[in-house]
Amino acid sequence: MNRLLQIWRVKDLRNKIIFVILLLVGTRILAHIPIPGIDAANLKLLFGNNQLFGLYNIFSGGGLSNFSVAMLGVGPYITASIIMQLLTIIIPKLGELQKEGGEAGRAKINQYTRLLTVPLTALQAYGTIILLSRTAGTDILGSLNSFQWFTTLLAIVAGTTLLMWLGELISEYKIGNGISLIIFAGIVAQLPTAAQQAFVNLTEAGGRISSSGLVTALAYLAVAFFVVAAIVAITESQRNIPVSYAKRIRGNKMYGGVNTHLPLRVNQAGVIPIIFAISILLFPGLIANFFSQAKTELVANAAQAINTFFQNQTYYGILYFLLVVAFTYFYTAIVFNPDEISDNIQKQGGFVPGLRPGKQTAEFLYKVLNRITLAGAIFLGLIAVLPYIIQAFTNTQALTLGGTGILIVVAVVIEVMKQVQSQMVMRDYEDF
Repeated sequence: MNRLLQIWRVKDLRNKIIFVILLLVGTRILAHIPIPGIDAANLKLLFGNNQLFGLYNIFSGGGLSNFSVAMLGVGPYITASIIMQLLTIIIPKLGELQKEGGEAGRAKINQYTRLLTVPLTALQAYGTIILLSRTAGTDILGSLNSFQWFTTLLAIVAGTTLLMWLGELISEYKIGNGISLIIFAGIVAQLPTAAQQAFVNLTEAGGRISSSGLVTALAYLAVAFFVVAAIVAITESQRNIPVSYAKRIRGNKMYGGVNTHLPLRVNQAGVIPIIFAISILLFPGLIANFFSQAKTELVANAAQAINTFFQNQTYYGILYFLLVVAFTYFYTAIVFNPDEISDNIQKQGGFVPGLRPGKQTAEFLYKVLNRITLAGAIFLGLIAVLPYIIQAFTNTQALTLGGTGILIVVAVVIEVMKQVQSQMVMRDYEDF
């Protein structure tokens, strides 16, 4: 409580937090601006009976079930970010622009990502509407002519672009990552509805909770408590690599001679791998629906086989797990480069005790990073598929979104707390 009062007394920090909250409220308003002409009854029934659509709906902050202008959330922007990161590896010039271009180079990469988001949003919006219509067995928006299709897609592109801009604006205030906070706000906004639905499922005809329902509720609370504790433990876990700096004499002064450590986090990637995996899993189903009614029998059969594969919860869960593990390694390789870290340590006159600076140190960092990342990747994968594991044992969908939702909420809260704390420490230092 005292810490909250201290934060509130700092005018600059208080204004930042209030402004970020107002921006998040703006994202929630966007999620409730529907596209005219939707069949709300069929749409609600579809999301209540389809687990996969329910998962996409959470990451759109409820915008998909409302069929709002922000129905895709920040999904296309995340997909564009993945594509650009892959292109920086494939295309040498983009890789050099990102590594050696400094702030201007990163700004250029971000600009390319924004431009790529626009066509991806239009493509994903069209595919999603077709997918929802065919799954529901009726045209969600009725029969649209070319102009109506254009205005609908334009509205969705505008909504996603506005969300992307709000996310980047939030990030500039350094109160957490903007994209993660938008997803966080969407998940939190769904909690009252989820709690109400869970209560309805656990009550008897008379409105009282049955003994079996009470046991189920307590079991879910115990699982949730364990998951939160595990997430906090893994998020905060790190391997400290000892680093020593040799003494150096410059003029009449002596520098260095300090022993410190290099922290390697078990989960370097945070919640990004799960968000990436969900964005990627959306595409095969969308593309398959484009070709499910193709005149060529081979193409139609292949599209139908893909749809059948993704409707199988076991296959879907396995693929989801593998993608999360793969993206954990992929994103960790992007945010932490052992060669670069080793060079920086060497340039500053530091070394890892028992190892030669340079190549040997980099190889050691690679080895340690791969080992601890494996633990973090498996943990993230298990959290992602936890709802499917629970469903297999209990035959209920009550925890369909539990693991992923809890992971994102806890990780975002920890990140925001750390950034706010760092700003408080900076201000205390300036006052001192």
